[in-house]
Amino acid sequence: QVQVVESGGGLVQAGGSLRLSCVASGFILKINNMDWYRQAPGNQRELVSTITTVGTTTYADSVKGRFTISRDNAKNTVYLQMNSLKSEDTAVYYCNVRGTLRDFRPFDSWGQGTQVTVPS
Repeated sequence: QVQVVESGGGLVQAGGSLRLSCVASGFILKINNMDWYRQAPGNQRELVSTITTVGTTTYADSVKGRFTISRDNAKNTVYLQMNSLKSEDTAVYYCNVRGTLRDFRPFDSWGQGTQVTVPS
């Protein structure tokens, strides 16, 4: 009932930038927190950044000062601006969206992920 689609990944050299986007659509009444996670090969999925409905943000220590999360509530979209990319940022990046459906049930939906590769 909720579709989440990420885009914007790709191959970028160290020191470069990428901007990821994530759009949620479907039977949505309200979106609460929107999160970006990432998972590198052989590693567990880790939380990169969170943004609340009112724009409060949190970041993993490894990306503070380099990544910026933002959202457009009118478009049900969350962005992740990634600057000064490092090889250790290489991972599949996933978007997680939580909120309420129009029938007042909660939802917690994930996208399929977008690959970010920063060669060492």
